[in-house]
Amino acid sequence: MPAPAEFLRYVDSQSDAFIGRLSDAVSIASISGDAAYRPKVVEMSNWLNAELQAVGVTTKQVDLGTHVMDGETLPIPPAILGRIGEDRTKKTVLVYGHFDVQPASKSDGWDTDPFVLTKHEDGRLIGRGSTDDKGPIMGWVNVLQWHHETQTPLPVNLVFCFEGMEEMDSEGLDDLVVRERDEWFKGVDCVCISDNYWLNTRTPALTYGLRGLVYFRLSISGPGRDLHSGVFGRTVHEPMTDLISLMSRLVDQSGNILIPGVDDMIGPAGAEELALYEKLDYSIDDVESAAGGKIALSDDKATVLMGRMRLPSLSLHGIEGAFAGPGAKTVIPAKVGGKFSIRLVPPQTPTAVEKLVRTYIDSEFAKLGTKNTMQLELLNDARPWVADWKHWNYEAAKTATEAIYKQTPDLMREGGSIPVTLTFAETLNVNVLLLPMGRGDDGAHSTNEKIDTSNYIEGTKLLGTYLYEVAVHAIA
Repeated sequence: MPAPAEFLRYVDSQSDAFIGRLSDAVSIASISGDAAYRPKVVEMSNWLNAELQAVGVTTKQVDLGTHVMDGETLPIPPAILGRIGEDRTKKTVLVYGHFDVQPASKSDGWDTDPFVLTKHEDGRLIGRGSTDDKGPIMGWVNVLQWHHETQTPLPVNLVFCFEGMEEMDSEGLDDLVVRERDEWFKGVDCVCISDNYWLNTRTPALTYGLRGLVYFRLSISGPGRDLHSGVFGRTVHEPMTDLISLMSRLVDQSGNILIPGVDDMIGPAGAEELALYEKLDYSIDDVESAAGGKIALSDDKATVLMGRMRLPSLSLHGIEGAFAGPGAKTVIPAKVGGKFSIRLVPPQTPTAVEKLVRTYIDSEFAKLGTKNTMQLELLNDARPWVADWKHWNYEAAKTATEAIYKQTPDLMREGGSIPVTLTFAETLNVNVLLLPMGRGDDGAHSTNEKIDTSNYIEGTKLLGTYLYEVAVHAIA
């Protein structure tokens, strides 16, 4: 049951209007991580709610309560639940997306105002949220617009869940999913999320796995105040010295995690899984091009891809409290905090890995023989997720991708985390699909974030075609 040719032609004919819709969405600076922009996130919720209602969706905005950020109690922006279609003979697809964005300012290094969508001659649409995740959400609205204007029934029932706190760990969303399991989400057959990217710039992809996360701050303190190194150097235990020593014992230059037991949780890849990595349209040159330097850990493609997708990784992110300004300040900091995280894969859990980390850090700190004090804080965590990629949901997406792009999509796991993915899978007991719209070079969270016009327009066609393919794939 291919998507109607009239729908595909309509999407092409409405390209300028659809870009205008995305421009309107990007212009609302819905930064969830900055309290000063919280009204903008609420404004974005209201704007999107109106857009959905205009194309026939029954909606409700849900109060998710409050949360504390930097000592201030703030209202959580209302989530949007939507529904269109009540035909019990049709499958029901739950669509998730988020309308909040990362902070952005032209002073960060953007070439243009990040909240003014700028179209370049090469087709790039540059603006904060263009690919993460406003572009894909607008794609769903675009699909609905044709069906609404032509009064063409959708091939499936659709349920929507859009939130404004994804960049802040989806605060309040898990509880909402549990509360609505037997109400708004009752009867859902599968989930589709478009909030990730192709592996490269050439080949569309389907994603069936995400890594989890534990994020720590390791703090060392001792002196009652910052000290002069000429007066106190080699006379006191220095917090920075202890911190650097501990941070250096977490991971080696080859990426091996030095915390006993963490890497050991993961078994070797079987032949079928290894074959998936070998087939992916990705090379060491792609890795190094994306990284901006010839710095890949290995020359073996499968090894590098597994390091990103199926193995845990530990990264050192930064140090708080240390002198980092221009000039030469001869200070001994009184307190410093090092931040590091571990990306997790099944069967690892945040609880199990946190226990190993605490045991190891306590042991290594004791070996230092220092008089300073140490504190280890868990700042954030998320569980990993892997789906059954042989499920009919994935088969529908594969067929749709081949219809639009004339290519078989890469089947991949991703190195990042979308916490609600596992919540949907476990709470609703359904298959979850990640169907990316953007390319691997879109630069989500970075300066000059973009989505290519071709990906936005063809991606809109893909989302619509996927619904038609879902309608005909038998539930196993």
